Amino acid sequence: MTRVAIHGAAGRMGRNLLAACIDDPALELAGALEHEGHEYLGRDAGELIGRTACGVRIRTTADEIPVFDVAVDFSRPEGTLNLVDLCDRRGAALVIGTTGFTGAQRATIGAAAQRIAIVLAPNMGVGVNLVSRLVEMAARALGDDYDVEVIEAHHRHKVDAPSGTALFLGEAAAAGQGRALADCAVYARHGNTGERARGTIGFCAIRGGDIVGEHTVLFAGPGERVEITHRAASRTVFAQGAMRAAAWVNGQGSGLYDMQDVLGLGA
Repeated sequence: MTRVAIHGAAGRMGRNLLAACIDDPALELAGALEHEGHEYLGRDAGELIGRTACGVRIRTTADEIPVFDVAVDFSRPEGTLNLVDLCDRRGAALVIGTTGFTGAQRATIGAAAQRIAIVLAPNMGVGVNLVSRLVEMAARALGDDYDVEVIEAHHRHKVDAPSGTALFLGEAAAAGQGRALADCAVYARHGNTGERARGTIGFCAIRGGDIVGEHTVLFAGPGERVEITHRAASRTVFAQGAMRAAAWVNGQGSGLYDMQDVLGLGA
């Protein structure tokens, strides 16, 4: 039985994580965390999601949880780094679904992964991770004759753009074409931009309403267009994938993993 602590438990994604953990017979909810001053501190996590009381109350720090095997984090980069430090000190594994990290923050996570097992993925959904492999295959087969654009849409509350998933899919397309995304990405167009440069990968971010997450990778070539699309109708798919990652990473050796590893989709 894998004992799981969930960071950001009272948020939109956190509540889905609580439900997915409680419903999984292979997992035990060991702790639920929120930031200091949150209105739901002290509430029973089960009651928070409309279930019967489960005996786990919302706390402010993992230090208040006696024992856990894996922490699952969907919060903000700053909160994630605090949790990385605590898991590193306690020898616990970590599943990170937070996005928007700087290069320095990613380096901190990578350093911790030399001592503990960490799954870091911008999208925990099984479908999206399968789509990333399809995108890489399509980019390799179609080559530079096809222009690549990544179009993503999310709810009005999302704070980073492009989304971590959009960048993930852009990296898959770039890898398929044998280049690094940093060398070919175009994130903004305005005014007289001139003709589209061959071999670039463009991004378009849409924000509005309560859109959970939609991503399309468009390959526009001579006389045809190929589109690979994933639409998430519920955060449940991300929560279930995160719990799958939590069960998998428990007992793994130290290292930085992603959902491709969890799902056995690695090359």
